[in-house]
Amino acid sequence: MIEVLNSKKQNYVLAFWHGTMILPWYLHGSPGFAALTSKSKDGDLLAKILKKWNYRVVRGSSSTGGDVALGIMVDYAKNKYSIAITPDGPRGPKQKFKAGAVITAKKSNIPIILAGVGFKRKKILDNWDRFEIPYFFTTAKIIYSEPIYIESNLSYEETSAVISKCDEELNRLQQSAQNFSN
Repeated sequence: MIEVLNSKKQNYVLAFWHGTMILPWYLHGSPGFAALTSKSKDGDLLAKILKKWNYRVVRGSSSTGGDVALGIMVDYAKNKYSIAITPDGPRGPKQKFKAGAVITAKKSNIPIILAGVGFKRKKILDNWDRFEIPYFFTTAKIIYSEPIYIESNLSYEETSAVISKCDEELNRLQQSAQNFSN
């Protein structure tokens, strides 16, 4: 899984939902990671935090500067950086996988790792993504997928099928991560 990729120094695209981004951003902060954030005021704040956590920050989104940001992320990936993306950000729809993570992985020839995140006790904000803020000292869970490898020569239809598969798998992982009954 993710430990194997890290031990082999294999970079990857890490994708997790926008509403649960605090834990994965924090856990993966290192000089070997680049992160995509929007060009909004919220993105300004997140970019400052991510820089303190040692990320290289790329600014852009599906609605503003996305093509340029995609090119920069591919360049980072080809230079052995892992890439962290919230595939439903910055405006949603909530937990609906957009193409950026898959296209980055496809063009860079690196795998995608999906991460479902859950907090036992949390505050849920009343916004588009139902953003989760974990309470201090709560139990947290993060569940990673197996690496998903994407062939660079896939057609548009085949790439769309991979995006749908990632959407389904990330939602399944998210649901599992939020189950604290065991």
